[in-house]
Amino acid sequence: VLDTSALLALRNDETGADEVERILRAASRGAAEALVSFISFTEIFYIVWQQSDEHEAHRVHLQMKSLPIQRVESAENLGLAAGALKARFPLSLADSWIAATAIQSRAALVHKDPEFESLKDLLALQALPYKRPRL
Repeated sequence: VLDTSALLALRNDETGADEVERILRAASRGAAEALVSFISFTEIFYIVWQQSDEHEAHRVHLQMKSLPIQRVESAENLGLAAGALKARFPLSLADSWIAATAIQSRAALVHKDPEFESLKDLLALQALPYKRPRL
């Protein structure tokens, strides 16, 4: 499962973008599945809009739809799993959905978000290099 942070790393050519590209190339060959939560589409849309403008947000949304990824939509059982994670761990609501998607899919979570470290006993984490905090 590609977290929003991994997809943004690819878009912004940040450290770790090469690993996300590798995963997407494998998915395009059928050698791997690249899953993305529906909530990541929402996050990327509003982040790009805030950083740029509405037109760019729509352009990036269409670009994401063309990637070799499988979008995982909301479902009642997934929502309950996300709610349970949100209740038990210090996660944002979006990150709870993304983590629940990875857990239910029995997939590793590819991310750049240290918030997910609290889940290391529940799912496989593939951490991309974290951004250095600004001083």
